Amino acid sequence: MAKVLIPLAPGCEELEAVTVIDILRRAGIEVITAGLAAGPVRASRGTVLLPDTTLDEALHHDYDMIVLPGGMPGSEHLKNDVRVIALLKKMAAAGKYVAAICAAPMALHAAGLLQGKRATSFPGVLDELPGSHTYLSNAVVVDGNIVTSRGPGTAMDFALTLVELLAGRARRDQVEAQLQRSQR
Repeated sequence: MAKVLIPLAPGCEELEAVTVIDILRRAGIEVITAGLAAGPVRASRGTVLLPDTTLDEALHHDYDMIVLPGGMPGSEHLKNDVRVIALLKKMAAAGKYVAAICAAPMALHAAGLLQGKRATSFPGVLDELPGSHTYLSNAVVVDGNIVTSRGPGTAMDFALTLVELLAGRARRDQVEAQLQRSQR
């Protein structure tokens, strides 16, 4: 079974964090949430999230994917955390999936992981950062082992894409069918 780490920073976007956690768990994927510090995390809209563990403890284990929820100032906290940046670099170098949504792709940029990659983010985040990445306005962008998405409104598409990458298209379709999403 795939194992995913989701760091939770104060000021993260709760809709993105909870949607990804929920959808991955529905798919049977093991999800570990880790606070940057011990204790509950107050998200950007005031929702209090209780992480499974601390980031320091989580760093003692291996993961198939790391997913960074966006939101502000949560994304800034992730970008400025040396442990997060080191883990992003380590996982990307090992060919493991590195994913971020909304403003959190700024942490991927800070880690140097977007050079030569196609990526997306909340408008005004990546498209204004210097570098050799190609900014796209797609809901979700997958370029190799780097996965990015735009924001709260794309969180479910982002999460389902992550399921497909970790567990295959059939599992994604099975989870999506259970969600009763409208077909347009």
